[in-house]
Amino acid sequence: MLLMTPKTYRAQAFVEAAERLGLEVVRVVDMPPELAAHWNVPLGVDFLDLEAATRAIVEFAASRPVDAIISVDDGASLLAARASAALGLPHNSPEAAEAARNKHRMRALLAQGGVRAPEFRLCSTGDDFRDLAARVEYPCVVKPLLLSGSRGVMRADGPDQFVIAAGRLKALLDSIDPSPQPKPFLVEDFVPGSEVALEGVLDHGRLKTLALFDKPDPLDGPFFEETIYVTPSRLSQDVQAAIAQCASDAARALGLREGPMHAELRVNEAGPWLIEVAGRSIGGMCSKTLRFGTDVSLEELILRQACGLGIESLDRERRAGGVMMIPIPEAGILRRVEGEAEARAAPGVEDVQITARLNNPIVPLPEGDSYLGFIFARGESPDEVEAALREAHRRLRFVIEPTIPLLPI
Repeated sequence: MLLMTPKTYRAQAFVEAAERLGLEVVRVVDMPPELAAHWNVPLGVDFLDLEAATRAIVEFAASRPVDAIISVDDGASLLAARASAALGLPHNSPEAAEAARNKHRMRALLAQGGVRAPEFRLCSTGDDFRDLAARVEYPCVVKPLLLSGSRGVMRADGPDQFVIAAGRLKALLDSIDPSPQPKPFLVEDFVPGSEVALEGVLDHGRLKTLALFDKPDPLDGPFFEETIYVTPSRLSQDVQAAIAQCASDAARALGLREGPMHAELRVNEAGPWLIEVAGRSIGGMCSKTLRFGTDVSLEELILRQACGLGIESLDRERRAGGVMMIPIPEAGILRRVEGEAEARAAPGVEDVQITARLNNPIVPLPEGDSYLGFIFARGESPDEVEAALREAHRRLRFVIEPTIPLLPI
């Protein structure tokens, strides 16, 4: 079973990997059952109604037994864990899945486990933001507990910026959940330094690093939109070993033991700092950057492990690879994209995929939750790959009809 949202970028890669392995896929989509039937989706459930969704999956599996349940994105990781537990399938415990999903629970367990991570404070949209602004340390980062992809994450360097950021986050959370109840959010110290992403797989609690990505563009705020990922990392082997150890310690602190793991870390003179951990693989279409053994995809590795099939090799190919998540420069209506052919022709570029739909609204971070598309490149060195990605992006032109601008921060 693949648990996915209707907007996911990830489904096709998993479906293609399953076909290569001869596995039957059952799509479980976050939508009402009536709509699922209309769209010929095998099973539609509400990912937020965990009890009803788990019950529906168990009832479905009674007539069509399943070997594994995989959450394609963050949104269904807890449901996958609960349904797997109910069916006796190997998976992370629901408690561990919840810890990797809820940033406050994550921070508390990392602190208990002695993992270096930012100091934090749990706040609420019902708090007096001016009062909070007088009590927090600066610079700080305001972030939601459950959203992913840097959505709603903002840096504040002083009280006035804090009040604006907290108000903007409140508006975002209220737009997602219009109930009148106050919503919790985190305020944590801003950690300076370079940022990396670790892609790994857990087997009985042991973490195997599959790839370590450098993020060469600075992520210093006020928003934290990710752009370029390049692997292998250009950091020293000692620093890379420390990063892997920090990620392994984080998995142990959260109780993650099985399956894919994606971690975001910062590195400075004090060493690596754990920023985020997720019990799933890398997001978006970024997994296309990774190939293992004799041309095996990341999704195939994940399916092989989940279904108890043999894994030929966890070693990544020798050539450097990278991806650029194309940022949305401004809010508006995307009218057209120019320069795609020129971007694809840039040396080292393998593909350019524009995923934003023409004549539809686009919203940048921190309110937005998507990108304009993805650029993929491969080469003999990380520097060569980074240069190819930047050149391809330079050749693209996005014609956006502006709408009402968002409040500045």
